[in-house]
Amino acid sequence: MNKVMVAFLAGLAGFSVALIALPMSGVVASSDTYRELDLFGDVLDQVHAKYVRDVTDAELVEAAVNGMLTSLDPHSSYLNSKDYRDMQVQTRGEFGGLGIEVTQEEGVVKIVSPMDDTPAFRAGLKSGDYIIAIDGVSIIGLSLNEAVEKMRGPTNTTVTLTIQRPGTKKPFDVTLTRAIVQIKSVRFERKGDIGYIRITTFNEQTEDGLNNAMDTLAREIGPRLKGFIVDLRNNPGGLLDQAIAVSDAFLDQGEIVSTRGRAASDIQRYNARRGDLAQGKPVIVLVNGGTASASEIVAGALQDHHRATIIGTLSFGKGSVQTVIPLDRGKGALRLTTAKYYTPAGRSIQATGIAPDIEVLQSVEDEADVARIRRSEADLPGHLSAEGENGKSEHVVVRPKQGTTHEDFQLEYALSVLNGTELADAIIDKPGTTPETPAPN
Repeated sequence: MNKVMVAFLAGLAGFSVALIALPMSGVVASSDTYRELDLFGDVLDQVHAKYVRDVTDAELVEAAVNGMLTSLDPHSSYLNSKDYRDMQVQTRGEFGGLGIEVTQEEGVVKIVSPMDDTPAFRAGLKSGDYIIAIDGVSIIGLSLNEAVEKMRGPTNTTVTLTIQRPGTKKPFDVTLTRAIVQIKSVRFERKGDIGYIRITTFNEQTEDGLNNAMDTLAREIGPRLKGFIVDLRNNPGGLLDQAIAVSDAFLDQGEIVSTRGRAASDIQRYNARRGDLAQGKPVIVLVNGGTASASEIVAGALQDHHRATIIGTLSFGKGSVQTVIPLDRGKGALRLTTAKYYTPAGRSIQATGIAPDIEVLQSVEDEADVARIRRSEADLPGHLSAEGENGKSEHVVVRPKQGTTHEDFQLEYALSVLNGTELADAIIDKPGTTPETPAPN
């Protein structure tokens, strides 16, 4: 029997994850459908008869299917058998490649985020970089899947990417060596009496990694533990069940997320189980424009339950659910947008994002950069429409003083909040007031 697997996707090339098996229901095509398909047949005949070179039926049909799906929204697509196998491998958290999450904007491939400890990360590639050529050949105009395919290859082989970085005048080349990318989705460290937990993606290892991180930090810090910082910046998403598990770790009860499809009755709700692993300690969640999809579920759930303070900048706003439908006879799979997800308060963050409780800019330049180059779900052609607002029209804005240098100002500010101290280099702009500069400690 064919199965339909509900997936929560980051909306990025090479990253898609199946979750729940459901029976596929049959759909009977109407006579109108067959009449419309006559047009497809006529075009196919003309291409075969008159196109400048021979084209196989497989090429034409795959291109037609991809065109049909990508015309619906940015996240619906066709996965051929190889892409489908790659997707299943990546779900397990280990695969060959460069270690970058990418999307496409107006025919240009853009890096959403490099993954920690991967060839792309070590080479210094950044979120917002544009890839304009691969091994000296322009990729402008190629589909995202075609560009991704050119970046793949056997491990220990090299590939040269030509990068256009916003704010730089000339493109530059970066040569990377392909490697097995092992995504350790959870990293953690003690920062004084605070537990810092970085979640880079949501794969099959995330829940166990989080449990280990919290247990280890609690033992190391002991009764002096002041709270936890959960860093979801540049986390493109992943498995829905893992996002639910991470949210559940900090909640004792209540709804975490709901998904709603086309039919009014097509609603699924996911609720927290009893037991807060943080034992009521304060929690801060760090977000930015690269925080997308499953990571926005976590931020939205903890924000709506007032369980965490959200700090950073507006998240990406990818609030749709994709269903991965395996096709018969090994023909790959169909990835189709079938629902939107909603936070516990009933908010859809589709094309609006999660607004932080406290907006903290990484640098003085961030303020201009956020408005100038920030790209979100709302910027993608054909995105699903937004519903309502993100709910945080007035909030505190924090920025570093002009001329000061910080390795990670957002993290420094979060640590100061949990420590109950003030940053001497912070300028705080509260709603309805003029900006103020806190006194040094």
